[in-house]
Amino acid sequence: MNYGFVINNDTCIGCHACSTACKSENEVPLGVQRTWVKSVETGQYPNVTRNFQVTRCNHCSNPPCVRICPVTAMYQRDDGIVEFDPDACIGCKACMQACPYDAIYIDPDSGTAAKCHYCAHKVDLGLEPACVVVCPEHAILAGDLDDPTTEIAQAVARNKVTVRKPEQGTAPKLYYIGGDDVAMHPTAVERTPDSFAWADVLSLHEGDGHRGAIPAELTAYGKKSASGQALRRPEAQGDPKGGIIQIGEGRMAEQMTQVVWNAQHKVPWHWPVPAYLVTKGIASGLFMILGSAFLFGLIGVHNHVFMASSFLSLLFLTATTALLVFDLERPERFLRIITRPQWRSWLVRGAFILIGFSGLVALWWLGELSVWMEWLPEASVAPFRTPIMWIGLPLAIGTAVYTAFLFGQAEGRDLWQSPLLPIHLIVQAVLAGSAMLLIVGTFLDLGTDISSVVRASFIGALGVDLAVTFMGEFGMSHASESAAKAAHMIVKGRYARSFWIGSTLVGHILPFGLMFTGVPGIVAGAMALFGLYLYERAFVNAPQEIPNS
Repeated sequence: MNYGFVINNDTCIGCHACSTACKSENEVPLGVQRTWVKSVETGQYPNVTRNFQVTRCNHCSNPPCVRICPVTAMYQRDDGIVEFDPDACIGCKACMQACPYDAIYIDPDSGTAAKCHYCAHKVDLGLEPACVVVCPEHAILAGDLDDPTTEIAQAVARNKVTVRKPEQGTAPKLYYIGGDDVAMHPTAVERTPDSFAWADVLSLHEGDGHRGAIPAELTAYGKKSASGQALRRPEAQGDPKGGIIQIGEGRMAEQMTQVVWNAQHKVPWHWPVPAYLVTKGIASGLFMILGSAFLFGLIGVHNHVFMASSFLSLLFLTATTALLVFDLERPERFLRIITRPQWRSWLVRGAFILIGFSGLVALWWLGELSVWMEWLPEASVAPFRTPIMWIGLPLAIGTAVYTAFLFGQAEGRDLWQSPLLPIHLIVQAVLAGSAMLLIVGTFLDLGTDISSVVRASFIGALGVDLAVTFMGEFGMSHASESAAKAAHMIVKGRYARSFWIGSTLVGHILPFGLMFTGVPGIVAGAMALFGLYLYERAFVNAPQEIPNS
């Protein structure tokens, strides 16, 4: 068995019966949807053609949401249906980042991931999905693609069919007959707040709150649209009775191509993720700098510096864990990453790397604390420093780097697929670690040898980070339109000011210059960390704002 869908866009009338039946059958809450109909008008008034596209989970043969899920809450059945288990889900939202089709949402009632599951409860009884049964035009076909006698297999064989985003390598099993490019490709049409027929578009940015934007149809009056205009009460739009349905300003399809109806999707990850990248970079960078310098004989033993640095590393590792747990929709379930791990997920691999590194840093801190408190003599602790450093160094590098592989599994965000990202994260960790040591050096005597290493590491990391950013991440052409649009948003769009002024000028150029003046290191270090957060914020948020549906 190999279940799939065929949707005939040539016969679809855009009645939304499939969306309504799906909500009713699966008790889908307001504000989220498992299937929806996108409407795009082409032409110029009054000569207008409306194109419909029914969108839902593609039940991919190679589903990235299954690989990235840390607890097997997303899984693929033997019959090809990609199913989900709400009782297992921890609400990490990684599956939402992995899906190139925006097919997954967080259920507002349960706080767990959900999507179209092919009405598996009906299919197991020999029945068809609700959307297939209710379609008045028989525009939706479902069935076994591997059985040549089924209607769906014959429809695929006899018609020219297309799929969405085949370049992602997901092998989607949602085929379209008569798929129109302006509807099939999410970035083919620029969307404006006034283009939608039935709602104003709200910002999906982190200003809307940690949990994402409020769906337009549920928005309280007085909010502002993405254009900055205040949403008006329906009375002001010619509806004296009031209500939630609103009409966009201007005539529909007064441009040559215009989206007039679509489902609005939330940005899954907000400020905790860029903050976690910074705290994780500080924790790993502190160990990488001191550990490698000690192992290669560049610095001697400085018990008070080692004790303070190991404590700070442990503190920022704790903050990293806290941020990760805080960002979960079901934080009480976070231990399931350990108790029921799905080992292909880099969320799981990263969690165990963090655990191993945290344990080793704790041992390092306890040893240095014991010497400083005179609980143990230096001679009894000294033999363990070198093994701890050798074991801890690859764990520190792994802590800094694993997020690159996690982002690599997030196939719905093309900018994150950069092959330079592992190197970039190592450089950023060195930058963050040396910046923190500069701050520590204001309150604690680092010694001449450590100060020299920290100074060289900081200056070098600033230069290399700028080079990787401008020559690599944003200097090279991008492999996809989505990645290019996200990069443009960072360099020339919404995040340009924080990128150029905050990250580049305040976070790199000025700290570099300050290192050759008499200004205390705490200033340059703090500026660099601030600039690093602004960069991570733009890098994390911008790709999520490029529509996938």
